[in-house]
Amino acid sequence: MFETVNALIEEHIQLQDELGDPALHADAARAKKVNRRYAELSRIVSAYSTWQQAGDDLVAAREFAKEDESFAAEVPVLEESLATAQEKLRRLLIPRDPDDGRDVIMEIKGGEGGAESALFAADLLRMYIQYATSKGWKTELLERNESDLGGYKDVQVAIKSNATDPSQGVWAHLKYEGGVHRVQRVPVTETQGRIHTSTTGVLVFPEVDEPEEVEINQNDLKIDVYRSSGPGGQSVNTTDSAVRITHLPTGIVVSMQNEKSQLQNREAGMRVLRARILARQQEEIAAAASDARKSQIRTMDRSERIRTYNFPENRIADHRTGYKAYNLDQVMNGALDPLIDSAIRADEEAQLSGEA
Repeated sequence: MFETVNALIEEHIQLQDELGDPALHADAARAKKVNRRYAELSRIVSAYSTWQQAGDDLVAAREFAKEDESFAAEVPVLEESLATAQEKLRRLLIPRDPDDGRDVIMEIKGGEGGAESALFAADLLRMYIQYATSKGWKTELLERNESDLGGYKDVQVAIKSNATDPSQGVWAHLKYEGGVHRVQRVPVTETQGRIHTSTTGVLVFPEVDEPEEVEINQNDLKIDVYRSSGPGGQSVNTTDSAVRITHLPTGIVVSMQNEKSQLQNREAGMRVLRARILARQQEEIAAAASDARKSQIRTMDRSERIRTYNFPENRIADHRTGYKAYNLDQVMNGALDPLIDSAIRADEEAQLSGEA
């Protein structure tokens, strides 16, 4: 551990010097990466200093206790402080996901349950927007395909943060949300009060910081334009402003019609396409590294049921971590921290167990 920390402290010093160089800030992308890494290492350096100080305080208390018994009572307290500081440092030294500081593009898609699934997709979108607001993050609705009852068959939203510390990044928190979300409640269309079970899918992609990160050959793109439409298929635009982009090598298709301008829809579509291609590349890498994959609570299986929202019992349950609480009403209003924290802790425990 000492060799690792010493190397990180050296890197922290080097980054500090680099941040003081005006030339760095001429390259916005490089400056952003350096700032992220510096913020990440600052937490480790601070935790290491706290751990060292706790150890020194304990040694001193034990020495004083030999001469004055009144100091003996402080020893157990300082031992606990040292153990806490060591555990915090140990967790900070877990290799961090390099994408934690990235913003995300989230897609919420209706699944089994028809109209009720689409309505729940709208509820989930509201939940994530309120959670983002509580974090001080910004949201941007990129695309939506509304259902007749006011829900969403498919909706895409970009979520952005200005945080420099990767641990406070959007991806660091929302990467665990991908999967199937199951809802149990009485649908608005149910006339006899019966509880139905429906599902809604959530996909989360780390957004590409700079277009150059993901190389896309224009010859690999098939771009179609058409008139946008609203719920039920009625036309809402008399010009060909909607855009469908197909990436031929991967078969990834992105459609955008939210904006009135074809150019704006194309730009939004390219943002989503880059994010999906980046996610595809990362999944291929993760699949090849089976040990790394086993340490992830965040699954690559997008068909996995990760959570159940039971409205009659006001119960929320995460099937990956075992978390369960009876405050679903608060969760739907954006109180997601306990759920996400349980996923982060489970991921950390899995990685620590793997190291052991």
